[in-house]
Amino acid sequence: MPILGKLLKQGIKLRKSLEQERSEPYILQRKQLYKHLLIAKNTHFSKAYNFDKIIASFDKRDRQNRDFYLRFQEQVPLFSYEKIYKEWWHRCREGERDVTWRNQVDYFALSSGTSEATSKYIPVNKDMVRAIQRTGIRQILSLSNFKDVQSKIYGKGMLMLGGSTHLNKKGTYFEGDLSGITASQIPFWFQHFYKPGKKIAQTSDWDAKLHEITLKAPKWDIGFVVGVPAWIQIMMERIIAHHKLETIHDIWPNFSVYAHGGVSFEPYKKGFESLLDRPITYIETYLASEGFIGFQTHPDREMELVLNNGIFFEFVPFNEKNFGPDGDLKEDAETLMIDEIEEGKDYAILLSTCAGAWRYLIGDTIRFISKERAEIIITGRTKHFLSLCGEHLSVDNMNKAIETVSKDLNIKVKEFTVAGVPYESLFAHQWYIGSDSEVDTVLLKEKLDQTLKDLNDDYRVERLAALKNIDIQVLPTSVFYKWLESKGKVGGQHKFPRVLKQQQHEDWKQFIIQNLHS
Repeated sequence: MPILGKLLKQGIKLRKSLEQERSEPYILQRKQLYKHLLIAKNTHFSKAYNFDKIIASFDKRDRQNRDFYLRFQEQVPLFSYEKIYKEWWHRCREGERDVTWRNQVDYFALSSGTSEATSKYIPVNKDMVRAIQRTGIRQILSLSNFKDVQSKIYGKGMLMLGGSTHLNKKGTYFEGDLSGITASQIPFWFQHFYKPGKKIAQTSDWDAKLHEITLKAPKWDIGFVVGVPAWIQIMMERIIAHHKLETIHDIWPNFSVYAHGGVSFEPYKKGFESLLDRPITYIETYLASEGFIGFQTHPDREMELVLNNGIFFEFVPFNEKNFGPDGDLKEDAETLMIDEIEEGKDYAILLSTCAGAWRYLIGDTIRFISKERAEIIITGRTKHFLSLCGEHLSVDNMNKAIETVSKDLNIKVKEFTVAGVPYESLFAHQWYIGSDSEVDTVLLKEKLDQTLKDLNDDYRVERLAALKNIDIQVLPTSVFYKWLESKGKVGGQHKFPRVLKQQQHEDWKQFIIQNLHS
């Protein structure tokens, strides 16, 4: 098995990886859409929206001709989850073939994001599983760009802490967590490296899974760790406490790489690094139920979108022209291809994928750092921002403010959330800070408010006008995780919502009262 790591380290290259490095983003995406349309041309979706005419509009002699995209925009509508499920995906769950993609849907990934009360059913087929695997291998190969990563790590174990890999059979398909779907298709050559192994990974009880991992930890030689920061930190804390260690490196001396995603890592970094004996390499990953969207390829860069492996991207300027006050996409929203975007502006992402999503609003907002390299940062969610009176406070603003204040006050903040509330005749922001450190709430409030003013001019202006106050309540971190557990969202890819809407906020307040006085 170590020979595999040696070969990877010495530079086995995937043709697709080289293609993205050497080609223009627009050309790659034009080719990707054309391929999607050809594969799906015999589907019911294709017939409803006349894919044949879109395919015919591709000019093979002039690759810069944009008629194909104009026709694609005109003929295929924009879809939210609710719209595409109601009109199309429900038919896949009923066993119908060739609905929005060729053949039958093999799996449905259950995804509720951070705010929806009921599960979303996201189609995942064999084409998408293979695409995710290919991107995963490309990410492993890209580790050769990280000079601090030594070659010996390629023979070490990779601990992937996701949701349960147990899948439920439902008629013609299986349903479950995306990590369960991908784990069921792990190539044979990777199984030697994969931890915690199939048996433990199938465990649906989060505490039981952590207990088994804690007991087995000394038997594994872990080099890579993959997962959402909050749950990885909880896992490491348990291992350290159970085995009476100083740091996680006492038991995993070769732990060198942590691949994280789903939320901004910066608010967690201080607490995370307190569990380490030495610096490690951090790699950001953008993996959603809808596909493997991007990953970090170099230590001095942000993530890059994967442009030639199963996803065609469109971008919607995130402004009041295209979105309603609650973050709902307007039917006539402006959409752009990758060569039309501008660096430094926020966009919502639309996906057309090899699993049968078409012009689908994933709900994330991103900002391009490099147009040439398709390099991005995630700035938030279309529905996870606060703008009660024009303050336009993004999740990116919140993450940066929490990171700054944590450093200034030398405290560890593991979780936080904020809600907009009435205040006298105007408005206020109610913050809930998850920290087990000793916190001066008055000083924390002052510094947080000032930092947000420094980061966001709209916020600063509204704090002089309609946004009359901010209030802060510091809570034990455990309260946040107990609330997730009460919603059935413990472990895996589940994250605490950064912004609480009205009913969710009411539920959260009642939960706090019950748990702080129980």
